[in-house]
Amino acid sequence: MVYYLKLLLWPFAFLYGRIMAVRNLLYDAGLLPSRRFGLPVIAVGNLTVGGTGKTPHVEYLLRLLQSYSIATLSRGYKRTTKGFILADNSSTAAILGDEPFQYHQDFPEVAVAVCEDRVKGVELLLKAKPNVEVVVLDDAMQHRPIRPSFNILITDFFRPFYKDLVMPAGLLREPKAGAKRADVIIVSKCPANLPAAQRESITASIKKYSKAPVFFSGYTYGAPVGIGSESSINNDVILLTGIANAMPLKQQLQQQGYTILEHINYPDHHLYTSQDLLKLKEQIHKYKSQNISIITTRKDAVKLESGELSEMTRLLPIFYIPIEVELLEKQEEFDSMIGQHVLQQFKNVIRS
Repeated sequence: MVYYLKLLLWPFAFLYGRIMAVRNLLYDAGLLPSRRFGLPVIAVGNLTVGGTGKTPHVEYLLRLLQSYSIATLSRGYKRTTKGFILADNSSTAAILGDEPFQYHQDFPEVAVAVCEDRVKGVELLLKAKPNVEVVVLDDAMQHRPIRPSFNILITDFFRPFYKDLVMPAGLLREPKAGAKRADVIIVSKCPANLPAAQRESITASIKKYSKAPVFFSGYTYGAPVGIGSESSINNDVILLTGIANAMPLKQQLQQQGYTILEHINYPDHHLYTSQDLLKLKEQIHKYKSQNISIITTRKDAVKLESGELSEMTRLLPIFYIPIEVELLEKQEEFDSMIGQHVLQQFKNVIRS
C-alpha cells in the first residue's frame, strides 16, 4: 500500500524536486542574492522534515563555544508571535517556540532570538547585541538568502537522507544533492555500539552526495529531574511527549527498568494547554492504586513549566530526562574543526 502511494505521489515529488534544484542552482550561481556576515555563522540543519536531533546538536555547539559571546537564531516554529523577538525574562514557549525557549532556559548567557527571515534576524540581533562573536542558526539549511560560514547537516540514523525521497513521496525538503553544501555531516541517534563496518557503509553512501567529513553521534541520558510534586521517581510511568520521534527515549527507559503503562504522544512542537494537564491528571487517577510517575522530555518540560501551566505542573509527579549529544568517535577532531573555523573567520575579518 505504501509503495503504491509513493508511486502515485512521485510526479508531484519530481516536480517539487526540480523546483528546489533550480532554486539551489540560482543561488549557487549567484543569480539570487545570498548574504554573508562578517562573523562566524554556523548553521545546523537537515534535508528532511521532522526531527533529526538538531536541538541537542545546537546545544552541543553552545557548550563547545561558551568561551565566546554567542547567540542563536531560530525561526521559532509554531510560536504565537511574528517577526523578530529577542528573548528576555518575560519570554515563554508560546512567544519564542519550544526549542528557542529551551535554549533561553538552559543557556541564560546566550542571546536567543527568533525571526522567520534569517537575514533580517541576524541584522537585528547584531544591532541589539553588538558584542556577539558567533551566531548559531537553528534549522537554516534551506534558507538560502543567508550564507552561513559553516554548514552542519544532521541526518537520522534510522532514516538517512540517502534512503529517502523528496516530498510528498518522502520527507526530503530538497533533492539529496543538497548535501554537497554541508561542511560536516553528522549521523544522529546512533546506537552506542554501532559496528565500524556499518559506519563505513553509511559513510560510503553519504559520500555519493557530499565530500564533507562524516561523524556519528548518539545520546547520553541523565538522571530524571523533577519539575512536579514528587522528589523521587517510580518505576511505573506514563510517558508524555510532543516530539517527532519518541522511540529512542522509550527504548532507553525500558532498558533502565521503567514500565511504561501508557504513552501520551502529541505531535512535534505541541503547545500544551490546561486541558491537556487535566487529561493527564485523569490518566493518573486510573492508576490510583499504584505509585506512578510521569516522564517527559526537556523540550516538553520547558512548556509545562511555562506561564499559566506552571501551577498545574507543580501538582503532578512529572520528571524529565536530560539528554546530551556525544560523538561516538573523533570528538576531538570535530571540536577542533569547529574551533579552527571560528578562529579563521576572526582572522578573515581582521584582514578585511
